[in-house]
Amino acid sequence: MVVESVSTDFAVGRWVVRPTLSRIESESGAVRITPRAMAVLVYLATSGGRVVPRSELFDAVWPRMAVGPDALSQCIVELRKAFEEDARNPSVIETVPKIGVRLMVPVAALGTNASPRAPISAAVVEHPAARTGGLRSVATAEAHPPNRQLRAARWAAAALVVVLSGALGAFWLSLENPAPIGDPLADAEFRRITDFVGAEENAAISPDGRFVAFVSDRDGAWDIWLGLAESGEFRNLTGGAVEELRNPAVRMLSFSPSGAEVLFWTKTTDADGTLTDHAWQVPLLGGELRRYRSAISELDWSPSEQEVVYHPSAPGDPLFVAPVDDPAAGQEIYAAPPGFHNHFPLWSHDGNTIFFAYGSPPDEMDLWQVSARGGEPERLTFHNGRVGFPVLLDERTLLYLATADDGSGPWIYALDLDGRKSRRLGTGSSEYTSLAASADRRRLVASEARLSATLWRATLDDSGTDAPTEVSLPTSRGVSPRVGPGQVFYRAPQAGTDTLWSLAADGTAAELWNGRDGRVVDGPSVSPNGDLLAFSVRSQGRRHLYVMNADGSEARKAGGRLDVRGAPAWAPSGDWLAVAAMHSGEPRLFKVAVTSGEVVMLSEDYALDPAWSPSGDFIVYTGADVGTQIEIKAVNADGTSRVLPKIIVSRGSRRLDFLGARDDMLVIAKGPVSHREFSLVDLVSAEQRPLSAFGRGSPIVDFDVSADGREIVFDRVREESDIVLITTATRE
Repeated sequence: MVVESVSTDFAVGRWVVRPTLSRIESESGAVRITPRAMAVLVYLATSGGRVVPRSELFDAVWPRMAVGPDALSQCIVELRKAFEEDARNPSVIETVPKIGVRLMVPVAALGTNASPRAPISAAVVEHPAARTGGLRSVATAEAHPPNRQLRAARWAAAALVVVLSGALGAFWLSLENPAPIGDPLADAEFRRITDFVGAEENAAISPDGRFVAFVSDRDGAWDIWLGLAESGEFRNLTGGAVEELRNPAVRMLSFSPSGAEVLFWTKTTDADGTLTDHAWQVPLLGGELRRYRSAISELDWSPSEQEVVYHPSAPGDPLFVAPVDDPAAGQEIYAAPPGFHNHFPLWSHDGNTIFFAYGSPPDEMDLWQVSARGGEPERLTFHNGRVGFPVLLDERTLLYLATADDGSGPWIYALDLDGRKSRRLGTGSSEYTSLAASADRRRLVASEARLSATLWRATLDDSGTDAPTEVSLPTSRGVSPRVGPGQVFYRAPQAGTDTLWSLAADGTAAELWNGRDGRVVDGPSVSPNGDLLAFSVRSQGRRHLYVMNADGSEARKAGGRLDVRGAPAWAPSGDWLAVAAMHSGEPRLFKVAVTSGEVVMLSEDYALDPAWSPSGDFIVYTGADVGTQIEIKAVNADGTSRVLPKIIVSRGSRRLDFLGARDDMLVIAKGPVSHREFSLVDLVSAEQRPLSAFGRGSPIVDFDVSADGREIVFDRVREESDIVLITTATRE
């Protein structure tokens, strides 16, 4: 093939790829793909048919960005769809298990007048690194081309690599440094309208922008409060009538389309003792609290108000679209895989699209969209963080909350739906935990949060605990405590650089990890003799396993390229660590040899939060979410199966720890989000019984039991917050 001039467009088999248009063309038409998927394709095209390791693709397409392992998988799914191929019988893109991805068809540069509908004679191009002795190319026109043709084919191949490499460089530049979009809140007025002692969460605003509702514990219990936005005076609507009214992880509060009722969703116990999702309704001007719908967790109305989108609290949080007057007749449009969730469903302005947050809550979520009639979902953001509360500001601007790559936030972000680019808005240092908008989008309400976190300790035995005492800390906040010989280790949350500290019994404190090389994202695990710590660090889009001395020296990575999830657990021998890590899109259980670095997969099950038994014989862990229910499972230390009686705990009870030297007793934190107490789980009988009665206070999140089983340390984490009214500038 002779190419006299080369453009950035190129051919992949019978398809024409136009990177500058993010488009793939064939005789059957043109398909638009996302810029990230195009960047993956361009990189594969420069690789000469070799298998490109997944790690290399991540480094090339998402340099210095915090993305999860599914980012690449989604791009591959998108490309397969554009190339009209079946993943089970690929003809264009091959995924080689545990290795990487490659293009299976010839790649060729195109002349400026190339037609997507004409057959293309392609040159097979190999990446220079794939062979020693320089670049090689093979022209397909003849088996033994004359020297002139061979030179032309070599020139074309070399030109293609140069051009595509340049195109990829342009993609890197555009994706890392997106063209700035306007700040829709640049001229907005921010005004705090509550000053309660306590927290105000899940703020909602009426369609006309006059009334504001939120969830607060101002009177002790969590209730719905309502008032005029301008007055600053609010009244308690529910008065303790509903059992559990706090769930900051979802949009559980809104107004009806008419604005005449306040609606909220919560789990309540039916007369037969069944825990069920219910939607409740309270008239705005006063009246009886009544049930509105059952088996609904979140709901949004279409622009025509003739349909609703909702999901029940069921495996995969399946999204349904249904007529307003008959939700039972809903059509399922998308369900997440086991262990993953869909939250915050939201209709587009034209009623054709549903926006939603998808992932593993709370800290590995992103925004996606799917047709309101069903189909393949499309990813819109790449935070892989705490993402939620989307609101449409206009036809092309979606506001939402998300944590930054360094873990700080959540902040308010704006997504340009046309350009598929998002940016953090300039709202100062305020962190927000909810966001809602009036029908005309002239007014927004948000919960402005301030985190407080304290550590506590109590003596413990299998009959219960005594009253806890607060631990005096050298830092302003402390979470995820772990007990070591004569000291406590904990995380100190800061603005994106969570650090690791030790606190000795005599009050001596030391910072062990300063966060500059990544933030500690879970509690550390203390080795049996107390001389080593193992912990996970988020850096450059992955979560790495680290081991270091208990004095903070000699920190080193362990576990190779494992993308870990949650806290690790030491074997009683001190030779191995058990840790959950991503594999084939889900967390699996591995063990890592501390000295040699050997990595062994122990189970093909979905697995998180391992705890090694005191005898060292087996490891317990938690399985995938089924709604809000999770099963405790086990595997023997050699990887063989181990059967437990069926033990079910709620989503907030994932942290497991053994009681002293007993293989048969686990300690968990059990209860609703706002009030957890400790319970004891018998691994033989499956019986669960209360272990503490501390009473209401800041919620317990993480804890640790001392090796002798005589002490428990735990954190209490609370988000103090106020409601902020945001009045946007007039938009034409």
